[in-house]
Amino acid sequence: MRTPENSADLVAAEDVLLFANAAITATGQREFRSGALDQQLSLDFLHAYIRVNYRRLYAASLALDINDHNAARIVLGLLETAGEASAEERRTEGRLIAARLARLPPQRVYRLFGEVRRAGINNRRTRAIMRDWLAARPDLGHDAVKYRSGVKTAARHVHLRCPQGAEPLAEVGAFLFRPGKLPRYEHPLLDAWRRAHYEQGAVAELPFTVAEGFAARHGMKREVFLKRAAPRMTRLERLRTHAVTQRPDVDLAAMPLTRLALYVLALPFEQRAARRTELTGALRTAARRAAGKHAGSWGRVHAVLDDSFSSSGSGQKRRRPLAVALACHHLLEVIAAPGAYRGLWTSGRGDALLVRPWGPTPLGMRVLDALEPGPGGAAPDRLVIVSDGWDNAPAGLAGEVLRVWRARLDPGRRTAVVHVNPVYDADGFDVRRLAAGVPTAGIRDAEDLPALVEIARFAEGRTGAAELHAYLDRRVALFLGERDAEQETENETEKGTMS
Repeated sequence: MRTPENSADLVAAEDVLLFANAAITATGQREFRSGALDQQLSLDFLHAYIRVNYRRLYAASLALDINDHNAARIVLGLLETAGEASAEERRTEGRLIAARLARLPPQRVYRLFGEVRRAGINNRRTRAIMRDWLAARPDLGHDAVKYRSGVKTAARHVHLRCPQGAEPLAEVGAFLFRPGKLPRYEHPLLDAWRRAHYEQGAVAELPFTVAEGFAARHGMKREVFLKRAAPRMTRLERLRTHAVTQRPDVDLAAMPLTRLALYVLALPFEQRAARRTELTGALRTAARRAAGKHAGSWGRVHAVLDDSFSSSGSGQKRRRPLAVALACHHLLEVIAAPGAYRGLWTSGRGDALLVRPWGPTPLGMRVLDALEPGPGGAAPDRLVIVSDGWDNAPAGLAGEVLRVWRARLDPGRRTAVVHVNPVYDADGFDVRRLAAGVPTAGIRDAEDLPALVEIARFAEGRTGAAELHAYLDRRVALFLGERDAEQETENETEKGTMS
């Protein structure tokens, strides 16, 4: 019988796992079965509940594979309620915040700084965090052109000193706060922005998102503009415009696996079939890169992959659940032992490249098929289910199949079963589960699958709260250690350059 202290620890562990699933999958956007407002209200409650009751664990979740939306919300919540933390907690939180900000996309960080200013958070610690992040930016002039309003807001909030003269920071200050005062800029991008107002040739020198506005102002044809701007595009921008430019230097295999799956699913069936070799090769290469050290380490793996109609997602997250399933399919093929992978789509299709959202969700029938012994009569070592959990043909069959399998046919747990769910259920404050005894984890990017399977085992009930806390401590130590190592490398590089 559990002691009250152990019961409290168990509740805390369950709450933290619930929050981790939400922070990985939910973005406050509309899902297939719930609106944006429902998502936002559900997230608001969870963030407030975990921050107030488990502040240390709330901060530690910054070291997990949570999405950028929730990482920014955690940073804002910690900064806004700094008075509720002890001095030691504030020191740890400061390191975690700095490490997480270094990994966030710059546009997300500038947006966060705007929220900090609107919330009136202006203590010394917050200003120091913002100043350190701005000082670490590789080219503040580039940021001033591409994220002008964000840089301006941050500079005002931290009272950034912009001296007079020809120093780089002085030019940025003049660009932001005294536009038109300098006849020219030494920084090439700042001067290109100045010339782009009247010189069409300077447009291609600017970052793509800024150049688009100037191209429209000059009346440039879209195709001509894209070809001129291609050398300065990011990989994602090249992927978005590939259909127009058809540039041969777009390396699809270099794209992140889930992002590449989204691109593939956005193509018409005819293009997918015509480019089968190219697209399949790119997906497999991206999967091998994502698998890393896990390649071939999972033994016999069977997967149930949801391509039902609900995998179409929503207008804001179009085809996201299906893209995660497609990416997981290719990743699991690499992580399984050679020739020991079997993927089953709920629709019954056998061609992964041509999947589309269609029909009901007969998870129970596919789970039965997946538990069938493979070649040699051996059951799979792992069964991975990638689905939003709405088992409806017939309803509840998957949970019952898994319950009977575990209780009667596999009590020794020779087959590890895990359910990863890419959709947050706002009503349940968690991702939807198939059965109480099946470990479930939220997933946003297929690349995080190995780490999420490790988290999911804590939800199975066979490990205690102490193990979960130890796992979080290890993740925090690794997260901060990597950040410290990166900073040390940067310092050594800077010393070598100066000498």
